[in-house]
Amino acid sequence: MTKENLKSQPGDKKEFYRKILIGSIAATVVGATPFLFYLYEYVPSTEKWDTILGTYHSKQYGDANVAMWVFSMKIIPLVLSLVWFFTCRHWWYHVLIIPITMFSFQCIGALNDDVRFMDEFHILYLLPIMAIIFPSIYLIRAQMFNKINNVDKTLEELEEEFMIKPKGVWGKVKQYF
Repeated sequence: MTKENLKSQPGDKKEFYRKILIGSIAATVVGATPFLFYLYEYVPSTEKWDTILGTYHSKQYGDANVAMWVFSMKIIPLVLSLVWFFTCRHWWYHVLIIPITMFSFQCIGALNDDVRFMDEFHILYLLPIMAIIFPSIYLIRAQMFNKINNVDKTLEELEEEFMIKPKGVWGKVKQYF
């Protein structure tokens, strides 16, 4: 049945392969996160670390290995949140911007040598983002339930109606700027 559908609709065949490719990439990234986390073990236990990209001086931590361990503790949740954001099909996926922003601030703070107290005041930077995202999610939810009460549509049909469907990853990024 699937082969017959793919033959009769040539445009859907490309879409099918694109979805398989994106799903495979997302699954590979999620599956590789334990390996990505333990990359810090290959960083030398010295204050100065010379790499192809440049030299890293670990002033705050005193050890480049510890600095990369802290950084990997911040970057892995960021990567997983980004994968979730770009593959989520639900109407509420915009709320994922909040943890993505939080993990981004933490990654910057982990590599910033001038930070004395990491993870203390990042909530203050998140408040403006939360002030925009939470009401907009609530308004979408209120519109959905208003339409449920007025129309005989299922919740899945309403989610499809409210879902913003940009074409590709770049389309999702462009809709925010």
